[in-house]
Amino acid sequence: MHNKKSVLAIVAHPDDVEFIAAGTMLLLREAGWEIHYLNLSGGDCGSMTTGPDETRRIRAAEGKAAAEILAATFHESLASDLCIFYEESLLRRLTAAVRRVKPRIVLTHSPEDYMEDHMNTARLAVTAAFARGMPNFTSDPPVPPYQGDVTVYHGMPHGLRDGLRRPVSPDCFVDTTSVQAAKRRALAAHASQKAWLDATQGMDSYLDACDEMSQAVGRMSGQFTHAEGWRRHLHLGLSAEDGDPLAEALGSRCILNPSACY
Repeated sequence: MHNKKSVLAIVAHPDDVEFIAAGTMLLLREAGWEIHYLNLSGGDCGSMTTGPDETRRIRAAEGKAAAEILAATFHESLASDLCIFYEESLLRRLTAAVRRVKPRIVLTHSPEDYMEDHMNTARLAVTAAFARGMPNFTSDPPVPPYQGDVTVYHGMPHGLRDGLRRPVSPDCFVDTTSVQAAKRRALAAHASQKAWLDATQGMDSYLDACDEMSQAVGRMSGQFTHAEGWRRHLHLGLSAEDGDPLAEALGSRCILNPSACY
C-alpha cells in the first residue's frame, strides 16, 4: 500500500501540461503534494526550421525549464509526435513510470479532443494506472507493482469541444486565479512553440490563448476568473467509489459543476 500525496500529470506534448493542468498542480503543491510532469512525446515535429532530433533536444530543455518553474519532477518522454499509439511497448514503459511515482492522482487529457495524440495519451494513462498493481503485467523496465488507490481526472480539450465540435462540460472547476501568473511563466518557457503554433494551428498570441482558455472555463464556473476543469474517471479498478482526492485537497478552490450529469 502507499499513502504518498503525489500527483502525476501524463500529457501528450511539451506545453500541454501548462494549458490544461499546471494551475491545479501548483495548487496541489501549495497543499503539500509532490507533483510530477510527464510529456509522452518529445515534441520532435514541433518546428518548421529545425530537424526532429534538434527539435526534441530544444523541447526537452524547455520542458525541464517549465517543470522547474512549477517545482515539479520532470520525467523523460517515451514517444514521438503523431506516434502516441495505444500499444503494448508504450503501455509497459508508461506503467513503469506510474509504478515509480505511485500517484494518488493522475491528471491527463480529455478522452475526446481535437487530435489522436491527446486521446491516445488519455487511454494509456488510464490503463497504466489500472495496471499499477498487477504482478503479471511486467513494466519496461521492470518496476514492482503496488497496491493503493489512484484517481484519474481528465482535463478540458482544446477549444472546450470534442472532435465533432460538441461542447464538453467538466465535473468540477478548480480556481487557478491565484497561480495564473506562474502558469503563464511556465508556458512561456516553451519559447520555441509560439511561432510554430501561430504558423500551423492559428493560435495567435500563444500565452494569451492559454489565458483565454482558463478565462472561458472560469466563466463556465460562474465564480472564478481563471479555472481549470476536470472530469473524474470511473472508479472501477482504480479507487474507492467515493474517492475524490482533488476536491479533498483543494477544498473551496474546487467546486462541483451543478449541471454535470453523473
